[in-house]
Amino acid sequence: MEDSELVDGVFDGQQHLILVAYHSVKALESTGILNQDMKKNVATLCVELSKMIGLNEGDEEDDNKEIEDRLASAHDMIVNLQSNHSRIWDSGPSIVGQYLKAIDDVRSLAQSLESVVVVKRSRKKMGILNQAQSIQQIAMVRLQEELVHILDQNKQCFGHENVLLPVCEEGSVYEESIISNDENSVENASQRASSGTEAEEYLMDLVHPDMIPQIKSIAKTMFDSGYDQEFCLAFVKFWRETMAEYLAVLNIERLRIADVLAMEWKCLNSRIRKWRRAMSAIIGVYLASAKRLFDQVLGQYGCTSSICFVEASKASVLGLLDFGQAVALGPHRPEWLYCFLGMHDVLVALIPNAEALYPQETGLMIKNEFHELLDRLGDSAKATFMGFGNYIESSSSTTLSANGGIHPLIKYTVNYMIWFADYGDTLDSLLEENDAVADHLRLFTSILEGNLDKQSNLYQDHALKQIFLMNNMHYMVQKFRSSGVGTYLGDDWIREHICKYRKYAMCYERTTWSSMLPLLRDDGKRGKATLKTRSHAFYTAFEDLYRNQTGWCVPDPKLREELRISASKTVIHPYRTFLRIISDTIGDKYVKYTEQDLETYILDLLDSAPKSLNHLRRR
Repeated sequence: MEDSELVDGVFDGQQHLILVAYHSVKALESTGILNQDMKKNVATLCVELSKMIGLNEGDEEDDNKEIEDRLASAHDMIVNLQSNHSRIWDSGPSIVGQYLKAIDDVRSLAQSLESVVVVKRSRKKMGILNQAQSIQQIAMVRLQEELVHILDQNKQCFGHENVLLPVCEEGSVYEESIISNDENSVENASQRASSGTEAEEYLMDLVHPDMIPQIKSIAKTMFDSGYDQEFCLAFVKFWRETMAEYLAVLNIERLRIADVLAMEWKCLNSRIRKWRRAMSAIIGVYLASAKRLFDQVLGQYGCTSSICFVEASKASVLGLLDFGQAVALGPHRPEWLYCFLGMHDVLVALIPNAEALYPQETGLMIKNEFHELLDRLGDSAKATFMGFGNYIESSSSTTLSANGGIHPLIKYTVNYMIWFADYGDTLDSLLEENDAVADHLRLFTSILEGNLDKQSNLYQDHALKQIFLMNNMHYMVQKFRSSGVGTYLGDDWIREHICKYRKYAMCYERTTWSSMLPLLRDDGKRGKATLKTRSHAFYTAFEDLYRNQTGWCVPDPKLREELRISASKTVIHPYRTFLRIISDTIGDKYVKYTEQDLETYILDLLDSAPKSLNHLRRR
């Protein structure tokens, strides 16, 4: 008997301990300090403890009633707040706190019920769980709406004028229409490009900083509730559309490859300029800023931030790269070279940004696209550069300027080559040879000189041919010497070609005056008839020369002045002697022009303004 009472006492004590444990666990479960896995384990422990102490159906009914009451209270709070406030997060911290607490209560109940239902498979609890999940889903939909509203109302809008873009100077060579042979536009473009400075990368707040904690609170609530995918979908969709809008601000639209290749040159130049600006703005500034925002909001959730960032940015970035791929497929004509080089250098500058933006496996495809485009643009640039010599050699014209000025091919080619110096390092790296650019530039000038010689043969007047050769050679020397190309060609090349244009100047002078100077020499024959004949012949020849050579052109004023001074020194002294002989022998009436007249008329030569002396007579 005593043994039986002892056993009953021990049993009652155990039951009591189990009951205490049960209520302690229930109290712990209701605190809300446990994570999701811990709550499931606690709920399972509650079920097992309830079995051990033999809770009856009445106890379970009480438990269900308690859960239903808590669920109803949370549901009423959520519904009322959603009904009474068009935007929860616009209603102040107190309302936001109440709303999030109500959602947290529903989540806590749902998680507890999930564990109980798994163990006991109670229909009643299953119904309550379904109700809790339905309330939770309603709240999650509203949280998505609140998230998008917060982002839309607080995003920091900025246009391309707010972004420093040194790699996209308005004076790009292809934008300045180098193919127009306009040397001034090319020079101005070069000065603007060379004066640009590299801007340091900087970040911008895409959302007002005060709203980051609010966005994070929504993220935490949705992630804790198991709605992480829904949060990410809304967050990614918003920023994907915002990035597309920003591309529209930069005047970028997605084009098919066929459309790009069929585009008129002027239109294509404009789009390439916009592309360079957009690449620098999007990759260098906008996406770097977006990456920081994604890390701020989602950084605590492992690789979720990187995955979402890739999904949000992929369409915009690949659209930009697709345009580059289309350009890289373009023809290897000379005017395309600076398109290839300019775009290539933009990518080179932005590759480190791309590596930083997409460091993980999730962004590998985008990084590969960057490198593939870089290689293709490099190959196209290399092929175009290598083929430039063939272009020079095959270019010809049967129509020359009547005044012996600068040939369009020379002007185009020289100004085109000046830009090689700006891309010298890039070209050397693409050609993979030391001094490759210097070697090719010397080859190009050699081919250009050969073409120049062929063109000069179209002139019938030998003196005008020399003017043409002198002008074009002088133009080459002056342009190259004052640009970076001179460094590549070297001092020996410069000196050699200075000698060449001076030789052409001497040939011009010798050809021009060789037939007239003998008429002025004192050969001892001073018969009146002879002097009259020589006088008439000289004035006739000079007037023909004046009529022709005032229309000839020497564009460089310094060179033109040198030629006039040299002509004066060549002609004036023997003419002075000739005048004295005429005056002494046949009289002043046979002197048509004074020494001063002749010197003044020589100053009119080579001025591109044809004149005649036939109507002039000395009084």
